[in-house]
Order: sequence, then structure tokens, then C-alpha cells
Amino acid sequence: MAESLAIIDGGGANIASLTFALQRLGIKAELTTDKSVIGNADRVILPGVGAAADAMQRLKNADLVQFIKELQQPVLGICLGMQLMFDASEEEDADCLGIISGTASKFAPAKDRPVPHMGWNKVKQQNDSPLFENIDDDAYFYFVHSFALPVCDATVGMTDYGKSFTAAAEQNNFVAAQFHPERSGAAGAQLLRNFISNY
Repeated sequence: MAESLAIIDGGGANIASLTFALQRLGIKAELTTDKSVIGNADRVILPGVGAAADAMQRLKNADLVQFIKELQQPVLGICLGMQLMFDASEEEDADCLGIISGTASKFAPAKDRPVPHMGWNKVKQQNDSPLFENIDDDAYFYFVHSFALPVCDATVGMTDYGKSFTAAAEQNNFVAAQFHPERSGAAGAQLLRNFISNY
């Protein structure tokens, strides 16, 4: 297990549930915007809930944008945190971190597909990622989002909601989940464990 884990404090509403989920795995995490704490942590998590533009502004205010892009240790983006790792979001035309190529676009609502996409959906694994070790293919995870990333070279998990979209991604030391592992039962707990143990 990692010796230290930093959670970047971007004001996301899922911080408490994420912290409790990590505690259940015996992992103590520090919520912070302190560059020295983040830079010296063995693992970093970038969570987020809400609008991309607001989240990026909070990171800019904390002078963390370039700093995050240059992190060398494993970094896990969750929900909006994953979208922030990509180039941009069509939500308010927000420019994001640009670590992974792609732009988040809004789901088109349909009679049987309300927006936001909220609830349990299955994730089809791609490219044999260590993020999904000991997790069944097509396992269900919990989603809450209105914007989604297209399937791309970095995609390691794919979900369908009217269209296929990236549910999990991996590029170099950056990994990401559109769903909330901290709210996804045993599969989500295993994914968090895999992030700590396999990267």
C-alpha cells in the first residue's frame, strides 16, 4: 500500500465519501492544495463534482494547473477530475488540463435516457488495464454526470448510454474513472485498491 496519499482539494462534494472509502481500505489520505504535500505524496487523487470551468478556476487560483500536469507519481482522476485531465469540456467551453486528448460533450437526452446519466451502469474493460485487476468485465459502477468523453486511445473502460463513452482512461502515470468508485460497492473498493497497489 502507498505510504502517503494526497487528495487535491478542488471543492468537490464527493470528498467525504472518498475519504471514508479509503479509510475502509486502511488508507489515510490528506485533503490539500499544498504543493509540497501533493508533490511528496506517493499517490494523488483529483476528485471533482460540478462544472469544469469552475473546477479549473479553483485549480488556477491555487496555482496547481501546470503543477498537476507535471506530477510524476500515479494520479487518479474521479468523475469531473477525470474530465479535467482531458483537453476541454463543451460545458462553458472550458479549457482543461490537456493531459489526455479529447473533449467532453453533453449527453443527448432521450425518453429512456434522462440527463444527467445517474445510477449503475456496466463497464466494458479495454486493453487489459491493471486498474481492473480482480474486477469482472461488465461489472457495474455508479455514475453521476451530464458530460462524457469519447472513446479514445487512452480508454481502458467503456460504457454505453445512448452512445459509447470513456468510463476509465489511462495514460502514462495518469489514470481516471468517470464513475464514482467510492460509491460503487465491492468493485469500486477493488478499483481503489488496484490504484494504490498496481501503480
